[in-house]
Amino acid sequence: MVEGELKDPRIGFVTVTCVDLSADFSHARVLVSVLGTDEERAESLAGLESAAGYVRREITHRLRLRRSPEIVFVLDRGAEEAARIEDLLGKLHSSE
Repeated sequence: MVEGELKDPRIGFVTVTCVDLSADFSHARVLVSVLGTDEERAESLAGLESAAGYVRREITHRLRLRRSPEIVFVLDRGAEEAARIEDLLGKLHSSE
């Protein structure tokens, strides 16, 4: 849905990396990875936040849920952190 149906021009190359759903299914935290600069990431996140109502409604309709979960999009920085740690470890290893 994020890749094919959202037509907001602010949304760039976005990948959903994880969805954390609360035990009572009332909240969904959607972690997304966005390629680009910090400004492009912020714009994509703003576009996703703007489309959260549409996504919520569609999920409720398609899955035939009685209650729709509140959807929050969060930037996943896991890959960036892993690359940074890898770089630091490489520098440590080369200095020994």
